[in-house]
Amino acid sequence: MARNEEKAQSLLNRWTSMKQDFADTFKEQVSEATLGLTRRPYLASQCDNLNDAERWRRQIVREISKKVADIQNAGSSEHVIRDLNDEINKRIREKRHWERRIVQLGGSDYARTQPQAYDGDGAAVRGARGYRYFGAAKNLPGVRELFQKEERGPRKRARQDMYKNIGPDYYGFRDDEDEQQLKEEEEAESRLRKRVMADWDAAEAKRKAQVAGLVRAHRAGYELREARRGKNGRYDDDAEEGVVLLLVGYDGLSCTRLTGHSSRAM
Repeated sequence: MARNEEKAQSLLNRWTSMKQDFADTFKEQVSEATLGLTRRPYLASQCDNLNDAERWRRQIVREISKKVADIQNAGSSEHVIRDLNDEINKRIREKRHWERRIVQLGGSDYARTQPQAYDGDGAAVRGARGYRYFGAAKNLPGVRELFQKEERGPRKRARQDMYKNIGPDYYGFRDDEDEQQLKEEEEAESRLRKRVMADWDAAEAKRKAQVAGLVRAHRAGYELREARRGKNGRYDDDAEEGVVLLLVGYDGLSCTRLTGHSSRAM
C-alpha cells in the first residue's frame, strides 16, 4: 500500500512540474511576443548587440539552473535523466559561446568574474572531453563505475616522501649541543693551542739568537776596522785588505763577510 502511495505521489509531483514547465514556457512566449523580442540566435556569432548577448546568456543560465534542479530527482527514469544531463552539457557549451561573444563585443568576462555554482555539482570523467554528470546521472548504471577509483597496491616511496620526516639532527645541525663532544673539542683545542705556542716560542728564540749573533759579528767587524785606521784617519790599501765588512740581509737573518776583494758567505 505504501508503495502505491509513493508512486502516486511521484506521478503527482511529475504532473505538477510538467504543468509548471508549460506555464513558464507559455508565459515566456507571451512576454516575448508582447515586447517584440526575437528568438535566441542559433549561433552566438549572429548577435551584434551586447545587451542582447547578455540577455541570451542570462536565459541560458536560468535554463541550466532549472535542469540541474530537475536532475536531482533520483525517481525519474533512466532515459529522462540521461536526456536532462545531455541538455545541461549542451546548455553549458552554448553559454560559453555566448560568454566569448560578449567579450568580443566589449563586455565583461563572465568566465572569470562569475564562477557558476552548478559547476561544483557536476563531475567530469577523464577522457570525456569536458562532459560532466550532474545529480542522479552520477548514479546511473555504467556511470558509477567510472568514478570508482581503482584499488592500487602500496605506492613506492618517492624522494620527496623520504625527506618529509627528516629533521635537523639528520643534517647535524644540533651536534654542538652534545656535552661530551663539546668537552672533547675543548681538550683537543687546548692541546693544539699549546703545541702551536711551543712551536712559535722555539722559532722566536731561534730568530733572536740569530739576530744576536749578527749584532756581535757586526760589532767585531767595526772594532777591527777601527783598529786598522791610519794615523791620518784614512785607510790605506794594506789596511783595506784586513777590513771585514758585514752586510746584513733584509730579513735580519743572513750576512755576507767581505775581506779585501774576495767575498764568502757566513
